[in-house]
Amino acid sequence: MMLSELGEPENPALHCRVALEELSPGGQPRRRQAIKDAELSLGRNERRELMLRLQGTGQSRCFPLRTARLFTRFAAVGRSALRLSPDSDAGLSSGSIQLLLSDCPPDRLRRFLRTVRLKLATAPGPGPAPFRSRLLGPRPQAFYTISPIQPEDLKLVAATATQDTTPVKRPCLQEIRGQTGKASSTKSTVPRHRLQLPSPKPQLSPEQARVLSAVLSGKSIFFTGSAGTGKSYLLKRILGSLPPKGTVVTASTGVAACHIGGTTLHAFAGIGSGKAPLAQCVALALRPSIRQSWASCQRLVIDEVSMVEASLFDKLEAVARAIRQQDKPFGGIQLIICGDFLQLPPVTKNNQPPQFCFQAKSWRKCIQLTMELTEVWRQTDQTFISLLQAVRLGRCSDEVTQKLKATARHKVERDGILATRLCTHQDDVALTNERRLQQLPGQVHSYEAVDSDPSMVRTLDSQCPVSHLLQLKLGAQVMLVKNLAVSQGLVNGARGVVVGFEADGRGLPTVKFLCGVTEVVRTERWTVHGPGGQLLSRQQLPLRLAWALSIHKSQGMTLDCVEISLARVFESGQAYVALSRARSLQGLRVLDFDPNVVRCDPRVLKFYASLRKQAYLNEDEEDPEQENKDPDI
Repeated sequence: MMLSELGEPENPALHCRVALEELSPGGQPRRRQAIKDAELSLGRNERRELMLRLQGTGQSRCFPLRTARLFTRFAAVGRSALRLSPDSDAGLSSGSIQLLLSDCPPDRLRRFLRTVRLKLATAPGPGPAPFRSRLLGPRPQAFYTISPIQPEDLKLVAATATQDTTPVKRPCLQEIRGQTGKASSTKSTVPRHRLQLPSPKPQLSPEQARVLSAVLSGKSIFFTGSAGTGKSYLLKRILGSLPPKGTVVTASTGVAACHIGGTTLHAFAGIGSGKAPLAQCVALALRPSIRQSWASCQRLVIDEVSMVEASLFDKLEAVARAIRQQDKPFGGIQLIICGDFLQLPPVTKNNQPPQFCFQAKSWRKCIQLTMELTEVWRQTDQTFISLLQAVRLGRCSDEVTQKLKATARHKVERDGILATRLCTHQDDVALTNERRLQQLPGQVHSYEAVDSDPSMVRTLDSQCPVSHLLQLKLGAQVMLVKNLAVSQGLVNGARGVVVGFEADGRGLPTVKFLCGVTEVVRTERWTVHGPGGQLLSRQQLPLRLAWALSIHKSQGMTLDCVEISLARVFESGQAYVALSRARSLQGLRVLDFDPNVVRCDPRVLKFYASLRKQAYLNEDEEDPEQENKDPDI
């Protein structure tokens, strides 16, 4: 059996929609059957032949996997295709079988395809029996679920790729479709130079796995945790485990939405700012395209919920019930909500105190389960972790003050890479970056983004982490804003300096990163949802100037060398967000530190105290024999 995130047995089947097509020798569909709720399994029969079993709508069919072609371009959005060679056992004397997969949980789909490729490459099983033996002998009936991928499988593939660097000719369509009348070998249909399989993702921690399990069980959940506890990583794993159809991914800000491949909560809801009376909000949501979005939504994801106002949450809940004509909480939609109320609060006008989402009248009836992540992954120094936890709770003792003031003497610059200054106001960021770029000698290199819709530049600017126009010079301080190679340290927030430009083409920049990698940075693509739900895309270099960065824009980033000015802090939790971006105390320099900037909203502190108290009581109920402990709230 396959293994779960915690190493426990897991159902290896893939549940999705399948369109089963029988192709003519020319590759044209001649018969098609759609199965809405299908189950695909890998296994072997009593002859140890590799088999693919398709179950659904009262039928079960098995196809030998002696040769297969995988189409994986759209696996990230839950779609793929498998083309199987003709086989008399499957009842096909000519032509091929094609399985079109859709609405698959992306992570499960990638795992399934990865297993198919590896098993074909390392353990395809015996070749077909002679025709006479198959004709006279009994048809194989048994189906044994395939064993999981073993470390030996990965080693064998790696060794094969290392030992044989001879280019392997890609099989032509005639070979795949079986027009030669001979069964092609497995080696010809799985070229070694194309077998570039991603390594398995890291295992989830026990508390992260419990959150994922609760989501997959259909519960409406709010999960929270301090900065660096892996909330964003867990959310992406959750999205990879859910079928795309019926899952709407949103966030309170455009940049946060772009990071998780979604849209803003306001854009999905279609009720403008949400300040209008409820009747008007319902009328706005009744527009055909908006109404359809609400009607088809089965699971609503909201990231960075700390910046969502209580009044907006209540209106969304009422709109959902009205549009979907269901009196269940949130109209029967499963909620998957993530954020930390001890970080940035909702933005208000006229210095009005914010009303947090957990203060909404409908919050308690909508959220069935609240879970808090406690294991910190971003920082490893326990002293720094304890300091950040104190600041998060608004506690600034003399010891904390002394440690933060001592960082003013830290030299965090290295290899020509300067510290990024985190600022409270976006205007300061723009002025600092423009001024420092102008002070550099040399030629300006400009890079203009390629947008799918030039008229939507403002929307793309507000949601993408990269601007439409990027200007660089030799020596420019830059920051990577997309994960390119996590194992090498090229991650979102990685710092670097421009050390050269290519002589030909667009003159792409060469960047020396603090992690030790020097790389030519090429364009990447971002996809966001615009007004009305249409998809917009931007192609641009995944870089931004990094002399300065706003605290708001730094959320979700991990910075190796950072300088912070907290003199103009104006929100509760803002100092904590800035400090928690640093990977270590040694890579942090705090200027003009004042203990008074460390503050938390007492309502939020009370909310988290109640969460921890409830969690403590739940643990006590599960284990009545344990000794009394201080819940530390």
